[in-house]
Amino acid sequence: MTGRPRRILVVDDDRTFRLSTAELLRQDGHEVEVAAHAAEAVERLGAAAFDLVLLDLRMPGMDGLTAVEVLRRRGLTAPVLIISGFGTIDVAVESLHRGADHFLTKPVDPAMLSAKVAELMERRPAEERIREGALGAIVGHTRAIREVCDAIRTVAPEPTTVLITGETGTGKELLARAVHELSDRASGPFVPVNCAALAEGILESELFGHVRGAFTGAVGDRKGLFAAARGGTLFLDEVGDVSLALQQRLLRVLQEREVVPVGAVKAEAVDVRVVAATHRDLPEEIRGGRFRDDLYYRLNVFHVHVPSLRERAGDIPLLVEAALERLAERSPRAQPVAVSPLAMRLLRAHPWPGNVRELFSVVESAAIRSGGRRIEAQHLPAPIRDPEGEGRPSGQEERYRAQSADDERAAIEAALDKAQGSRSRAAEIMGMSRTTLWRRMKEFGIGE
Repeated sequence: MTGRPRRILVVDDDRTFRLSTAELLRQDGHEVEVAAHAAEAVERLGAAAFDLVLLDLRMPGMDGLTAVEVLRRRGLTAPVLIISGFGTIDVAVESLHRGADHFLTKPVDPAMLSAKVAELMERRPAEERIREGALGAIVGHTRAIREVCDAIRTVAPEPTTVLITGETGTGKELLARAVHELSDRASGPFVPVNCAALAEGILESELFGHVRGAFTGAVGDRKGLFAAARGGTLFLDEVGDVSLALQQRLLRVLQEREVVPVGAVKAEAVDVRVVAATHRDLPEEIRGGRFRDDLYYRLNVFHVHVPSLRERAGDIPLLVEAALERLAERSPRAQPVAVSPLAMRLLRAHPWPGNVRELFSVVESAAIRSGGRRIEAQHLPAPIRDPEGEGRPSGQEERYRAQSADDERAAIEAALDKAQGSRSRAAEIMGMSRTTLWRRMKEFGIGE
């Protein structure tokens, strides 16, 4: 195994299975921790990062299926492998729907378990790999994205609260992780929470914790995400969707650096850096009476705006390459996929309301439709393949040349670098003919 040892959490109430599995995985070169029940696993994952979670299905208290939902809701992106002695097709399907990545039935052959663990960890999403490369996960050479990366490098070493704004799908969480990884809190936990995904009462308990008896079902004390992120970074995604009542509580935490769990009277000090993100226009929300101006000023100490994909169209060829590389990593049997010049022009002309997230989905779908060969125009979705007006793709390219010459120069230089100087390969990456690439290079003085 190459690179750093992978960290695995084994969760099972069967002590013999728990310890024997941990020893097997340690022999494979992994770093392994164990937990006897799901609640302990949730606590451990709030305090440290793991590359894979191996989870029993039936345990006292919280069962494995519920645990998967809780962990995913709290931002866990690492693979989850469920192992159970009560294996049926229905249970396996249900576990996958809840957020697990694979299901195995006990007793498990040790060789099969080792192989499955290795396979799952090699399929980690790109967002998780940012720990190994910080801003290396941000793809692009246009001026717009370079300015964003420069801003992240500038603010990361400071203890400052950061507000990241931008449309949905632009990669705000990737940048928040980069702030964490480039800070002196990198050894602490990075705890993300999607404020829009939880009802107000649940979000309040998730953030601040609660004491026993605070509400129906509160059978014990529970620490919140502010406490779980101690020494690290708490990422408040979609903070613009938080209710006004909860905004007041967030303001107090940022001002006083302490939290009061739901149902408690005593405040607890917190040591956490806050990075917040939203797709909403917060000044407009303030004017509409939907967001507190005092909270906005506390969050907006250092503002980073992520440009939409429309604003950095010169990065599309490189993002397409990155999408194909990620697909090849997830599917080792997949053959390298090229993109025809026409298909690339259509991709560059599309407005991409879903931004990078939408682009990656479209490229993956087109690669599958192509059968692992070159992506042609017919493999793209109809709205991209047949935009309004037959001349739109070329017209879009001309507007791009006129308005973003600096970005196009940067994209061409990046394509040449990726192609190791091969103009034919660089032309294919850029979605233009070799003659057009040569003419652009001459106009920009590239290679002289």
